[in-house]
Amino acid sequence: MNPSPSQRFTLSCPECGRAFDPLLPQTYCHDCNSPLLSHYPLERLKAELRREEISARPRGMWRWHELLPVEDPHNRVSLGEGDTPLLPLPTIAAALGASNLLLKDESLNPTGTFKSRGMAAAVSKALELGIREFVIPTAGNAGGALGLYAGRAGCAAHVFMPKDTPAPIQYEIRMSGADVHLVDGLINDAARLAAAESRAHGWFDVSTFKEPYRVEGKKIMGYELAEALGWRLPDVIIYPTGGGTGLVGMWKAFDEMQSLGWIDSARPRMVSVQAAGCAPVVRAFEEGAQRIQPWQNAATIAAGLRVPAVFADRLVLRCLYQSGGCAVSVSDEELTLAQHELARAEGILAAPEGAATLAALKILLKKGWCEYGESIVLFNTGTGLKYFQQDHVDH
Repeated sequence: MNPSPSQRFTLSCPECGRAFDPLLPQTYCHDCNSPLLSHYPLERLKAELRREEISARPRGMWRWHELLPVEDPHNRVSLGEGDTPLLPLPTIAAALGASNLLLKDESLNPTGTFKSRGMAAAVSKALELGIREFVIPTAGNAGGALGLYAGRAGCAAHVFMPKDTPAPIQYEIRMSGADVHLVDGLINDAARLAAAESRAHGWFDVSTFKEPYRVEGKKIMGYELAEALGWRLPDVIIYPTGGGTGLVGMWKAFDEMQSLGWIDSARPRMVSVQAAGCAPVVRAFEEGAQRIQPWQNAATIAAGLRVPAVFADRLVLRCLYQSGGCAVSVSDEELTLAQHELARAEGILAAPEGAATLAALKILLKKGWCEYGESIVLFNTGTGLKYFQQDHVDH
């Protein structure tokens, strides 16, 4: 007999510890202005669940369903997300003198980015809770994922995004049938408008960390990484950071896997990569701060990194501090050069956000922060095709 949702997991605020009912739609802890996190009965699952069993299942994110918040399989909305490849980078590694350099390529997800994972989990759980209409502010890719997954589920989606969002992303969202609102300004300006419309119309807001389940989909990247490496974690993970869901999700996954007895206590040093023109995490980390202040006049060609305010700031910074990691900013010129290098040397057409991780690695190697013999994993969070512009064809 399957346990009820209330037995499968609990929800609580990581700041005050207050519990929230997972049988009802939830957003975040308004007292602490903090995201909510899901907690699973890991001691029971340790006795019942075998990682070998999961590895033998059909591929995709939902093979980890015991560690995801959706109870009824009929509520799972899937386009085949997950199980993206972990690719060696032999040419670049040789040029840098790095002996063990890998890239997790999230561009092979159904919507072309890692946003597929989080939106699959969020939309699926919303369906289970009776929600049928969504709203999101986005820098672009999360809006595309919401539009397509909502369309798959037969639900309505309203997307607010900057008017200078790359044209291919706008095309994707419009093709999904979502209601698109172009905003003068950045994602934080879109968020204000989306929140007002959510209150006025009763639409469910799936903003980054404003609901509890996108992070659950993203955390599966951590499970896949450990599985691919023989249940060992790399020495360093270099990850592009806008809202920080992937960082927080993987850090959560590592703790869960240790509680399940699948990995030991060793952890990678987590590196947050941002654009020099919008680096609120980097600034806070360098100051040793516990909170992140909004970045003024954010500007970068990497739309997914143009996120001036980080709602889950405490969780993101704890991940960096606890792991012994760091935060690095790179210029638009550096990440553009890295895009070209990944394509020409390794055949990977990375999004600018993903290419920023290679640019950051070069900085860290030069500083001696990364050692040449360490195992290092870069994350490419999306396909470069979404940033195609006609004036780039001949360059």
